[in-house]
Amino acid sequence: MDVKSKGSGMDYWKKIVILLCAGWVTIWVYRSALSPAYPQINESLGGNITDTALGFISTCYFFGYVAMQIPAGFLVDKIGKKKVLIPGFIVFGLAALLISQATNIQMIYVGSVFAGLGCGSFYGSAYSLTSQNIPREKRSFSTAIVNSGSAVGSGLGLILSSFLVVQLKFPWQTMMYISVALIAVMLVAFVAIIRNNKEDAEFLAQSEAAEAAEAAAAAPEAPVVEKEHVSIKKLFSPKMLFAYILYFATCYAYYMTVTWLPNFLGTERGFEGAAIGFSASLVAFASIPGALFFSRLADKFMHRKVQFIVILEFLAAAMLLLTVQATSSTLLLIGLILYGFLGKLAVEPIIISWLGENAPKVGIGTTLGVFNFFGMMSSVIAPTLTGSISDATGSKEMGFYISVILLVVGTALFLLANLNKKKATAE
Repeated sequence: MDVKSKGSGMDYWKKIVILLCAGWVTIWVYRSALSPAYPQINESLGGNITDTALGFISTCYFFGYVAMQIPAGFLVDKIGKKKVLIPGFIVFGLAALLISQATNIQMIYVGSVFAGLGCGSFYGSAYSLTSQNIPREKRSFSTAIVNSGSAVGSGLGLILSSFLVVQLKFPWQTMMYISVALIAVMLVAFVAIIRNNKEDAEFLAQSEAAEAAEAAAAAPEAPVVEKEHVSIKKLFSPKMLFAYILYFATCYAYYMTVTWLPNFLGTERGFEGAAIGFSASLVAFASIPGALFFSRLADKFMHRKVQFIVILEFLAAAMLLLTVQATSSTLLLIGLILYGFLGKLAVEPIIISWLGENAPKVGIGTTLGVFNFFGMMSSVIAPTLTGSISDATGSKEMGFYISVILLVVGTALFLLANLNKKKATAE
């Protein structure tokens, strides 16, 4: 059912796709804006801040983001998406403003936690909107477009921060002011476009009635399935547990790279100015065609999902290894581009698709919650741990090696669990 927005010929679901893509762009411009400017932040706050302390900025953000996931999901169901999303982005904007006025690192930590809490309102609201409004036959590709906003925002944030702050010597706070302006634009768009609770309820009732009629016409004699609760045993069976571990490793590598790659390129590989942001943004921009290409391929060869996952994860680990061991800038950039093309954003939709097919049917929501929790916990650990390693060794190379090891081990465990499953099925 294609419902058109008021005063416009565009279908409502198409506006939702554009709106949510822009939302991810805004969030990721903020997320990636500070890491290229770590030396400037350090200098403005006295020059005595360690890499551990700088990495803790990202940890604080992701701590707030992870903490908000379950409460935000509950509130979306209870009071509606618009009533969760708008206050969340107001908190996000105020937090970015607080960071721009920071006179010490502790103020940045506090602002980062609140920015994470504010952004945490977006995930549940966004994917409730996509699942309820985008036609089923257009949902996969539309969701890929929405997700691409994170890659675009990450690339823009890195490039803008490196160009304005590192090369043109603007104050690092400039990126926070840009973030506040983008957040204000998004708030206006949320108010103007997203339906209120009453309109949403009416639309959902019509959609559910239409879907029920479709289902009844297609399978009038379908048996009624009794509801049951998902058990802990099924939730943490070996194949599910190893899928969670694999996702933790996948996210660890990605968030370590997003947080520390600009600083690594500038302090350890001799990149300067805008070249830092441009080079780091290659990971984000290369991920867009990778996600679209491999998702389509996995849908075409549905019985090969495990093979796709395993091959992509091993190749991503190899590209990270190439990045850190490259002896020339050309090889390093090739490694970054291929890691983006083969890495998290390419493999994530396939893992989620595999999860939907293998999770307990009565507990898919709970399973996805546990799955996302494992993944996002890595974002809390990776930035600070890599900063601590840098302080202890004088280099961030070991952070990359840890990511490679985690990817290889996680992938091997996932493959082993699925090989055992095939063997058991055959027997």
